[in-house]
Amino acid sequence: MGYWGYFVVGRGERPLAELDALAGAAPGMTLRISAPRGWQVWEYPGGEGDVGNMNDLARETGAPALFGYVMDSDCVVVEAAAPESGAWTTCLARAAMAGRLGAQQEGLTLEDYFLEPRDAADRAVFWAEEAGHAASAEDLLEVLTADPDPPPLSSSLERGHPLAENLFFRLLDRLGVVPE
Repeated sequence: MGYWGYFVVGRGERPLAELDALAGAAPGMTLRISAPRGWQVWEYPGGEGDVGNMNDLARETGAPALFGYVMDSDCVVVEAAAPESGAWTTCLARAAMAGRLGAQQEGLTLEDYFLEPRDAADRAVFWAEEAGHAASAEDLLEVLTADPDPPPLSSSLERGHPLAENLFFRLLDRLGVVPE
């Protein structure tokens, strides 16, 4: 079984877990990374509960915010918002996400839920600009269309389960938020 949980990304002078936008999740959140210019990555493990609203977080901090919901280390739902450029949603590890959705919602496609990779890359460039970073749509597109890399060979010479959360952190790197 892989990882289930949220990564909450935002910029602020105070810890994000102290903000009203994340009040419901604050007791279960753990700071994973503090990065330059006030960027913070918090973790909220598990698939249960309400982590908050990234639109509210962007509004409260006055800066772009991003949530990544990792589903069994197979795929990631990415929700982003910024005060000026608005909100958008996409996913990472699209084939795995399509498999999950296909098993649950017949007749609907991935594009019914998420932006296509090219559109998501374009929106991500605007998100990064609003965050004060330069991002390449082509570099972002590479992450948005990638499959998760399998972990290195273990001592038993078997590859482990690919980790979609690694794609999420690669996305943060390409957005200029947290170096990989």
